[in-house]
Amino acid sequence: MQDSEMLAKVRDGQGFIAALDQSGGSTPKALKGYGVEEGAWSNEEEMYGLIHDMRVRIMTSPAFTGEKVIGAILFERTMDGEAEGKPVPQLLKERGVVPFIKIDKGLEAEENGVQLMKPMPGLDGLLSRAKGLGVFGTKERSVINLADRQGIAAVVRQQFEIAAQVLAAGLVPIIEPEVNIKSAQRAEADRILLEELQKALDALAGDQVMLKLSIPADAGLFEPLANHPRVLRVVALSGGYSRPEACAELARNRGMIASFSRALLEELRHGTSDEEFDRALSQAIDEIYQASTVKTAA
Repeated sequence: MQDSEMLAKVRDGQGFIAALDQSGGSTPKALKGYGVEEGAWSNEEEMYGLIHDMRVRIMTSPAFTGEKVIGAILFERTMDGEAEGKPVPQLLKERGVVPFIKIDKGLEAEENGVQLMKPMPGLDGLLSRAKGLGVFGTKERSVINLADRQGIAAVVRQQFEIAAQVLAAGLVPIIEPEVNIKSAQRAEADRILLEELQKALDALAGDQVMLKLSIPADAGLFEPLANHPRVLRVVALSGGYSRPEACAELARNRGMIASFSRALLEELRHGTSDEEFDRALSQAIDEIYQASTVKTAA
C-alpha cells in the first residue's frame, strides 16, 4: 500500500485498529495472559523475543488481514523486527493492514490529576526510521485520572505539541489522552477533555490527526470529534473492560471504532495449536469488527 492508499483505508475503512504495542513493564503481564510465565525467560532480550513471537503469530494468522483489521499499532522493537523474512511493516501492508508505531516512553508521576508523557529523546530519529520503513502513523499515550481542568489542558497541550512534531515528519499522529474508566470523576473528565480537544483541533491549520479515547461514560459524547474536519478517525481503547463489555460499550458510540489490545488478545494462548489459535483470534476479530461497524441505540 502506498501512502494515499493507507490514508484512504484509515479514513474510510470498515474495521478496527489492533493495538500490538505492549512495552517495557506491560510485557510480562501480556506474556502471562498469553500463558508464558516469567520463568520462561532469563533476560530482557529473551522476554522481548517471546512477545515478538506472539505478535508474529497474530500478524501471520489467516484471520489477521485488511478485510477486518484496518491497522496495527506496533512497539518499536516489533517495527524493527521481521516476520516471515520481511520487515514487519512490509508484511502488514502486504496483508492490507496499515502500520503505526507507539512512540511514547511511558508516563510521569501524577500531577493535577493526570500523568503526562515522559520526555522522548531521539524522537526525530525514530520518526525518520519509521517513515523509512513505510509506517503510516504514531501513537502516544497520556492518562487522566481526575476531572482537573488544569491537568487535562496540560495533557492536551503536550499531546498536540508532539503531534506537530509527528506531522512535520510526514506521519499521522494518534493522540491518546486516556481517561481512567475507574475514576469516580470519569464523566466530568470526559466532558472537560471534549472541550479541550475541540479547542486544540480548532487551532490546527490544515493538518489532520487521529484520536484514541476511552469509551465515554455518556454514550455518544465524542461524536462531535468524529465529525471534526481536523480529525481523520476516532478510535477507542478497551481500558480494562473485558471484550464483551468493551464491544457492548463501543457499539453504543457512533463515529468510534476499536483500537483494542487486551480485549483482542485475552483468549489467545501460547500452548494452543495453530488451528485453535486462529479460531480464537478469528472470533475476537469478528466481535470487535461488529462493534466497530454496527452501532446500537445509545
